[in-house]
Amino acid sequence: HNDNKTFLVWINEEDHLRVISMQKGGNMKEVFTRFCNGLTQIETLFKSKNYEFMWNPHLGYILTCPSNLGTGLRAGVHIKLPHLGKHEKFSEVLKRLRLQKRGTGGVDTAAVGGVFDVSNADRLGFSEVELVQMVVDGVKLLIEMEQRLEQGQAIDDLMPAWR
Repeated sequence: HNDNKTFLVWINEEDHLRVISMQKGGNMKEVFTRFCNGLTQIETLFKSKNYEFMWNPHLGYILTCPSNLGTGLRAGVHIKLPHLGKHEKFSEVLKRLRLQKRGTGGVDTAAVGGVFDVSNADRLGFSEVELVQMVVDGVKLLIEMEQRLEQGQAIDDLMPAWR
């Protein structure tokens, strides 16, 4: 990990290698840039030792878990949505935005205090940049919906189209 612990590499956890870039605040560009720079350094090191990540032209990167085929990228944001999180259309909104939710404790954990870990549902069929942009755009809409609900207003006109 780096000194700030905003860039970490886990070895032989759930995956053979897991690269993590994170920080508090909403600067996804900075997090993604750090991720790309770190991953480039790892790839350069691997190539210097005649190793490379397993990649298939049709499936993308081959990872331990089939659900991560493709980019393997999960761009997640912890966001407090106390009103929207209880709304009957929350799950549908996420599906339409191609996003998924979990608790901040990881897979199969419940949200506590209305705080969700919202991330891209797809790994395959989109570039890393497209996936991060989906999360950025989706979170922006979720915030707008949450603000409307806080004010007692409807959100039907904000419902996204199916992607």
